[in-house]
Amino acid sequence: MSFTKILIANRGEIALRVLRSAHALGYQTVAVYSTADAQARHVLEADQAVCIGEPLPRQSYLNIPAIIDAARQSGADAVHPGYGFLAENEDFAAACRDAGLVFIGPSPEAIKSMGDKAGAKALMAAAGVPVIPGYQGDDQSAERLAAEAATIGWPVMIKATAGGGGRGMRRVDRAEDFAAALQSAQSEALGAFGDATVILERALIAPRHIEIQVFADRHGHAIHLGERDCSVQRRHQKVIEEAPSPAVDADLRARMGEVAVKAVKAIGYEGAGTLEFLLDQHGAFFFMEMNTRLQVEHPVTEAITGLDLVDWQLRVAAGEPLPLQQDQVQFHGHAIEVRLCAEDPRHNFMPQSGRMLGWQMPGDLRVEHALRPGDEIPPFYDSMIAKLVAHGATRAEALRRLQRGLRQAVALGVATNQAFLQQCIAHTVFAGGGATTAFIGDHQAALLGPLGAEGDATLRRRVAALGALLLHHSAGVSAQASTLAHRLPTLQRFTLDGVAVQGALVQAGTHSFSSRLNGEDSPMQVMQHLDSAGGGCSRVLVDGLAETVVWQREGATLHLALAGRAWVVQDLSRAVAARGGEGASDGKLRASMNGRVVAVQVAVGDLVAAGQPMLTLEAMKMEHVHAAPVAGRVAALHVSVGEQVGSHRVVAEVVAEVVAEAPLGGVQAS
Repeated sequence: MSFTKILIANRGEIALRVLRSAHALGYQTVAVYSTADAQARHVLEADQAVCIGEPLPRQSYLNIPAIIDAARQSGADAVHPGYGFLAENEDFAAACRDAGLVFIGPSPEAIKSMGDKAGAKALMAAAGVPVIPGYQGDDQSAERLAAEAATIGWPVMIKATAGGGGRGMRRVDRAEDFAAALQSAQSEALGAFGDATVILERALIAPRHIEIQVFADRHGHAIHLGERDCSVQRRHQKVIEEAPSPAVDADLRARMGEVAVKAVKAIGYEGAGTLEFLLDQHGAFFFMEMNTRLQVEHPVTEAITGLDLVDWQLRVAAGEPLPLQQDQVQFHGHAIEVRLCAEDPRHNFMPQSGRMLGWQMPGDLRVEHALRPGDEIPPFYDSMIAKLVAHGATRAEALRRLQRGLRQAVALGVATNQAFLQQCIAHTVFAGGGATTAFIGDHQAALLGPLGAEGDATLRRRVAALGALLLHHSAGVSAQASTLAHRLPTLQRFTLDGVAVQGALVQAGTHSFSSRLNGEDSPMQVMQHLDSAGGGCSRVLVDGLAETVVWQREGATLHLALAGRAWVVQDLSRAVAARGGEGASDGKLRASMNGRVVAVQVAVGDLVAAGQPMLTLEAMKMEHVHAAPVAGRVAALHVSVGEQVGSHRVVAEVVAEVVAEAPLGGVQAS
């Protein structure tokens, strides 16, 4: 079926990715957007754009009638769903078909058959695909699920039948933890997908997560494009993906590929799809689920095959046969992708939102992103803000290129996992090709530790010295204008990533400075002129080592990028020193991020124990429980369910009282 204008029912980097291939083939394009994305890149780069609603996904990117209306209004005759949102929603695919639109993806029937994890497992088992033992029954009572979990044996996995991305998924190791984990998984699944149904599976300990990329056309042809290793995950969400897998040889690749192709032929599949497997330590593999869409990590397959998978999607949707047969698929070198996310790894990977003051991605890697310096990262959508992909003749070469690219990347103003990603790919287990799904959990302390080969203390001293210089400069005192050989010391007091620093900065010459901070001296020389007082980029020699520093100042906060990570300097020179005793909790519960209130577990007047859950916020598709800061009585609740709150806003207050221990998750009656 032919088409000429494609509406892209998505946002961000995947919308731009589809735009690129669509334009290359001569198609006109239509972007859709929420009011939060009115100035987003995908809106500006599409031929046309239509606003489809307010920021919350259900008001816009999950609003099927609004998207169909946008297609009618713009004259689009095809729809590409991207990934996430409605990409695996059979109702959306059916609505497109009913409206006379070409859905660039599989049929609604295929999506339905594979989108339900319970049904998909049954289909795959019937097709001879090995599956993990578990429970997929209709009885969803807590009692039946608990009994089935005990029968399966611990540990057990709870999985939402709808959706993906690790949401609605929990691993339970003990019977006494099952009820709480089930409630949490069902709540998250209901919020994310509108369906609280779950399945249970035996939990494999430290497996590999291997997926096979498949493609099928309407002429009965189906092939695979090799595997991807997606084992490095946090919260069951992928962080690093690579192709080929270090754990898969040619024989295993052929066997897994044959099974995957057999599976898609069995269901009459059309388009791009991915079958996900768990590979145990003995080389046995088990079907986990199928994603009936393009994957986030498709660039690593494109890198090693030289193919454009979006181009293939468009050709197959137009009725063309697959461009290649199985024996024509060739693999070249190795590719690794990391997901750069707006999150704080040191605080349980909590999603972050706000304005990205400084943004600069490396030019010698493939980088998929949709950001510009100064862009706002909204709290309503996924936390991933970029994908960095390195390709090399060997895995070692790809790793080197990726490590250097991550050190060059600049992301200032919003916390990211940039340093964490560097630690991951530099770790001996990952570098040696031995990472399993347990990698982050087993090595989290090391992955969150000091960055780089140099001593952390040495690096922090250089950064502190640069912070002192840039605070001095950005305060309006030019670092180049003075011709005095000597100046009086400038006293300074600031924090570097929350750690107090104090001392003085002395200008010894036109471009020469010396800092004495916390009793340590650091000579500095500005080798390139500093830019404006608000931010810029300069080459500075500190302690005999010249490096480029990128920085931005916003009020009393200085953000700088050095040695592959972002640093935050808070100027306290004009602040009143804290009095003794300050720092203890004032009983005020503050929102840890921008988010929407999805549950309030207490009422005014309740007694709570310190650490007891009080309310739950949802941001970037994840739920985060906020606990009582002190033991005492709830004096005030300043929010209600459904309300959007900003980061650091006071959402509740507790007056300290001596309170007996209350069970976590419950409220002690007053």
